[in-house]
Amino acid sequence: MDIIPPMAGKRNSGKTITIRDVAKTSGFSATTVSIVLNNAPLARYIPQTTKTRIQSAAKKLGYHPNIFAKSLRSRRNHTVGVMVFDITDPYCTLILRGIENSLYQASFMPILADAHNERPRFERYVEMLLERRVEGLIIVANWLLIDINLLADLEKSDIPTVVIGREMQSKSISSIIVDDEGGAYAALGHLYALGHRKIAFVRGPRGLLSSKNRWRGVQRFAHDTGLEIDPKMVVDLPEQLDPNLGVPDGYRMTEEILKKRRNFTALMAFDDMTALGAMRALIKAGMKVPEQCSLIGFDDVTPSSLVVPALTTVRQPMEAMGAAAVSVVLDGINAASEHRDVQAVYRKMPSELVLRESTKAIT
Repeated sequence: MDIIPPMAGKRNSGKTITIRDVAKTSGFSATTVSIVLNNAPLARYIPQTTKTRIQSAAKKLGYHPNIFAKSLRSRRNHTVGVMVFDITDPYCTLILRGIENSLYQASFMPILADAHNERPRFERYVEMLLERRVEGLIIVANWLLIDINLLADLEKSDIPTVVIGREMQSKSISSIIVDDEGGAYAALGHLYALGHRKIAFVRGPRGLLSSKNRWRGVQRFAHDTGLEIDPKMVVDLPEQLDPNLGVPDGYRMTEEILKKRRNFTALMAFDDMTALGAMRALIKAGMKVPEQCSLIGFDDVTPSSLVVPALTTVRQPMEAMGAAAVSVVLDGINAASEHRDVQAVYRKMPSELVLRESTKAIT
């Protein structure tokens, strides 16, 4: 998605409304008009009646400032690049809403790029965004395993950059993540409190950092309580980059667990889309959820509250994560304009257990 530079003013019969037109209509000099319409420091010395006449003339003529020309002079364009790896991933939706709303409130324009989970496309979009001189960059790192080398150009360019969903080992690139370990600990704790001891697990791809962190939470809870985890009841999602395969993969991996013919009363899935696939497999096998098998996911994407039974899950504060990323980027942009040094920010946001209908106590 590209941006067309805004026009200097409203075109009437092919004519662009300029500051000189406003000056002629209002009866003041072009210099005075420019000071008022650009809210320059000298504007505080201009009488309010003069400002009102100039602003009224500008509105009547349909004048709009030439933001493009102004940005060339000031080297500020109030744009932030927003890169997602797959816009069809439900994980991205609420994060993008938080980003867009926060940028709007700060009078910044987002330039959205979808990498389609393709590394070459990601690299090309980074080049294009840098060429357009965006003032900051936000990357929503859902499924793609980010290689830090991909961001080397960003470190060299000194553009404030935030990655959402992946903790970065970089002194110049910030990150916003959720407490995956704590969320998984709470999820398993919920099943344990309901009396479940024979629990199956569909873990995320082994190479995914969030999968490792969530499994660490599971292991920590098991250690703290003495809960035994049957390794034969643990399966891993394949290493793939398409979030839309979450449902069919969850379905297939749950079928693998069922084929082992071991008794289990609960299943903990890597995320909500995996859990929805697991629910289909359980129901097909004649197991009622939650009467015969409790089911819990992670993320709290929109579909999780719409299915029957509604899915118990761990909520990531996705809109808040998007807003936090904007806050960090804008701090970096302001620091650069004020010639201040700024350090990378590493922020971990709390997760929240959301109880719905897919979990039930053993009776």
